[in-house]
Amino acid sequence: MKKENIKKGVKVPKGFIVRDRRRFIRHPLSLPLKFKVMGKNQVALIRESKTRTINISLGGLLFSSRSPVKKGSTISLKMPFEDKIFNVSAKVVHCKKSFDINLYNIGVKFNRLQDAFKVKLIEQLYLISEYRDLRSVQLGREVPLEEASKEWIKRYSERFRRLYW
Repeated sequence: MKKENIKKGVKVPKGFIVRDRRRFIRHPLSLPLKFKVMGKNQVALIRESKTRTINISLGGLLFSSRSPVKKGSTISLKMPFEDKIFNVSAKVVHCKKSFDINLYNIGVKFNRLQDAFKVKLIEQLYLISEYRDLRSVQLGREVPLEEASKEWIKRYSERFRRLYW
């Protein structure tokens, strides 16, 4: 039986297997994001909305929105990092209302492997930036981004690679 067919609060009998359809590990991460729903001929159907990611995986990401987005819709994502904007294309695979916060949680899958790679790169950039801030506090001096990047890669890149690739 599929997990979504089990009602909340229903006790699952011992030995009963609930299968999770997820193929990739989700990494909770809140990154800035802008999105717009695209129609035919790559024309935006709604104006661009600002939000944040909830989690990211190799296959896609989850974010919240004030408005629902139809399953199957193509969306254009803009993910900023410092002075750069990364553009990613994705397809909506689910849109569920979260009643406790009165927002819609929208799950998307990346249309191309290169889009997944871009998002993983952005995630690493944010992690390196956080690492840089931490090292600056620890050392009592401003750590240059290049120095922090080299340290982060030496310390964490193998673990990061194993988790996601």
